[in-house]
Amino acid sequence: MIRNFLLIGIGGGAGSIARYLCQKWFNETYPHPFPWGTFTVNLIGCFLIGIIYAASEKTSFLSSQIRLLLITGFCGGYTTFSTFAFENMSLLRSGDNLYFIIYVMASVVLGIAAVFAGIALMKLL
Repeated sequence: MIRNFLLIGIGGGAGSIARYLCQKWFNETYPHPFPWGTFTVNLIGCFLIGIIYAASEKTSFLSSQIRLLLITGFCGGYTTFSTFAFENMSLLRSGDNLYFIIYVMASVVLGIAAVFAGIALMKLL
C-alpha cells in the first residue's frame, strides 16, 4: 500500500509541475479571458489517459503499479478539474457568459473525444 502511495505521489507531483509549466506558458503567450492553459491541459490529460488505458489493454508492459503512477498520479496531478470549476465560476462572476458556455461545452465534448482519440491511436500501433 505504501508503495502505491509513493507511486501516486511521484506521478502526481510530476503531473502538477507539468500542468503549472503548460498553464504558465499559455497564460504568458496568449493572455485572454478564455482559460486556454487549463483547457489545453485537460484535453492533453484526457488524450494521455486514453493512450495509457489502451496501452494497458494491449500489452502486459503496463502493470497495475505503472497505471497508478501514470493515470492516478501523473494524469490526476496534470488535469485540473478543480481549476476548471473555479475558472468557470470566475467567468460567470465577470459576466463572460459566452466564454463560460464555450469552455464547459468544448471541455466536455473535446475531452471525451480526446480519450477516444488516444484509444484509437493505440489500436493503430
